[in-house]
Amino acid sequence: MRSVCVVGLGLIGGSVLRAAAAAGFVTWGATASDDDAEAARRDGHDVVDLAAALERAVAQDALVVVAVPLPAVENVLRALPGGVRLTDVVSVKGPVADLVARVAPHARYVGGHPMAGTSRSGWDAGRADLFRDAAWVVTAEDGADLDVLGDVIGLALASGAHVVPTTAADHDAAVARISHLPHVLAAVLASVGAGGGPLALSLAAGSFGDGTRVAGSRPELVLAMCEGNRAALLGAVDDALGRLGAARGSLASTGGLAKTVEAGHTARLALEDRPRLAEAAVDLTAPGALATLRDLGARGGRVIGLNGSTALALTP
Repeated sequence: MRSVCVVGLGLIGGSVLRAAAAAGFVTWGATASDDDAEAARRDGHDVVDLAAALERAVAQDALVVVAVPLPAVENVLRALPGGVRLTDVVSVKGPVADLVARVAPHARYVGGHPMAGTSRSGWDAGRADLFRDAAWVVTAEDGADLDVLGDVIGLALASGAHVVPTTAADHDAAVARISHLPHVLAAVLASVGAGGGPLALSLAAGSFGDGTRVAGSRPELVLAMCEGNRAALLGAVDDALGRLGAARGSLASTGGLAKTVEAGHTARLALEDRPRLAEAAVDLTAPGALATLRDLGARGGRVIGLNGSTALALTP
């Protein structure tokens, strides 16, 4: 079982360190936050400075997991030694891949992104089971290092997640719609609600609380995530504005919202009523294996196990 070094011990990085340790990996971490470092050590985890963490990663041929906000990624990459096994859990993949290519082309990189979290942040917000039953994106780009790909898939599965293989570009387009746009809409909804004054807020119940939950996230983390995926998010915002505009036009002209509400209801049911999946196996050493993985992810499939070089999958 390969050792795991986690750089950044906030909500996600701290949960990765906990999950990997709980699964039996040899683990250690590094963080720029003295508070997170002290809290992690207090909970029994090995935390050292960045240089020492990376030196140990080279000595043990460990998998390095970058778990810092996007603006801090470049400084971590510049400190990487040559040939290190590298993944990340940053919420956008294209900008990280570009940084790796520019700053650390010597790294053996396969991107990742667990689709889990809360509105809280810092070491104390994390937990070992955060990724249980969650999707963990793994980028299966052409030319990916298959050995490191197996490391990243193995870490995700050991953390309780299932793996969705895709490309950086397709990941960023998808999360703009189902992760980043919800942050923008939550911010707008929270502001509109607050604009109604004390009476409106005193009447706020489940739908308002659910719709604004992520607006409680630290603004600097939301900005790093959303602004880092600017191009894809613009397209998602345009789609949302078009739908809101159509709803407004219908409400103003006929007083009706049937098309908007019915379309949303159908879409929500589609989320809850996904097609039954069949078992399949993908030989990661076979020609075209990466393309097969990407197609699996694009069709809503997932990897649920790894037996040597064979990925065990569920496919529509």
